[in-house]
Amino acid sequence: MHLIAYLHVALTTRLAELRRDGERGDSPVPTAVIIFGLVFVAMAVTALALARANDWMSNIPTHQDPTAP
Repeated sequence: MHLIAYLHVALTTRLAELRRDGERGDSPVPTAVIIFGLVFVAMAVTALALARANDWMSNIPTHQDPTAP
């Protein structure tokens, strides 16, 4: 019986402390969503830059020897 009373008091005390401390910060879920969104945008920008660079490089004419017959 003493154990149940101790657990009850400990639980109610902890819940009271949590209610009293109103500002506990932001949840990690929105932060993770923002990070994954930024990573997705960064990957899209990198892929676009790579595609444009490859297109630009493929449009460069090849070298031809001017002294060749």
